[in-house]
Amino acid sequence: MTQRALYEVRERPSKAYSWRAFLLANIIVELPYQIISGILLYACFYYPVVGVQASERQVLVLLYSIQFFVFASSFASMTIAALPDTVTASGVVIMLTLMSIVFCGVLQSPTALPGFWIFMYRVSPFTYWIGGIVSTMLHSRLVECSQAETMIFSPPENQTCGQYLASFLESAIGQLQNPDDTQHCRYCSVTIADQFLQGSKIFWTERWRNFGIVWAYVIFNIFVAALTYYLFRVKTWGSSVSKPKKDSDKKAQTATTQTSE
Repeated sequence: MTQRALYEVRERPSKAYSWRAFLLANIIVELPYQIISGILLYACFYYPVVGVQASERQVLVLLYSIQFFVFASSFASMTIAALPDTVTASGVVIMLTLMSIVFCGVLQSPTALPGFWIFMYRVSPFTYWIGGIVSTMLHSRLVECSQAETMIFSPPENQTCGQYLASFLESAIGQLQNPDDTQHCRYCSVTIADQFLQGSKIFWTERWRNFGIVWAYVIFNIFVAALTYYLFRVKTWGSSVSKPKKDSDKKAQTATTQTSE
C-alpha cells in the first residue's frame, strides 16, 4: 500500500515508468524472501516429522513448501491491487482463505459436501496443494490403528482369529492385528495411508499434476492483480473526461499549424 501510494502521486504522474512495471516489480521482489521462507519451513518440519524418504519425495515436498509461499504472495498481491486500504483487503483475504480451507476436501470429504458447494472443492487452491504434499509424504506409509480404531470381536470356539477370517482377509484391504488369539480379535480397516486418503480423493498418482495446477493459480493471481489494478486505478471510465483532452489537443495542433504558416 505504501509503495502504491508513492507511485501514484510521484512516478505515475511524471511517467517515470508504467503501472505494469510497478506491479511486476512488487511481485518479483518478494520471490527471494518466499523461497527462503519455504526452505526454512521445509527444514523445520519435514525431517523431524516425516523422516528421510526417497529423493523424489524430498525434492517434491521442498518444491511444495516454496510454492506455498509464492502462492501466498501472489494471492496477497491479487487481493490488495485495487482495494482502497489494508483493512478491507485483510477482510477479503480471511474470507477467501477460510472458504478455501473449509472446502478443500480434508475437513470434510468431497462426497459429504452439499451439492451446491462442490464447486468450491474444485476451485479451492488448497484442494490441489494439500492433496499433492500429503500424498507425497504419506504414500505407502503403514497404518497402525489404536485400540479405539479397531473392530473387536471373538471367533467361534476352537478357532483362532486368523483361521476365522482367513477367507475374508484374502480380499480385504485391512489388517488383523492378532491372528493367533482365540478371542478379542482386533481388525483395522486400513493397512496403508493411501487407503485412508482415498476418502478425500487424494492420490499419489496426481502429485505432479497438483503441483502444476497450483502454479496455474499463481499465474491467475498475477493476471487478476494486473487486470483489477488497470480497471479500478488506471482506466478512466466515461467520455466526459477523455473528450476535452482530445479537443484541446486538436486546438493546440491547429494553432501550431497556423503559426508555422
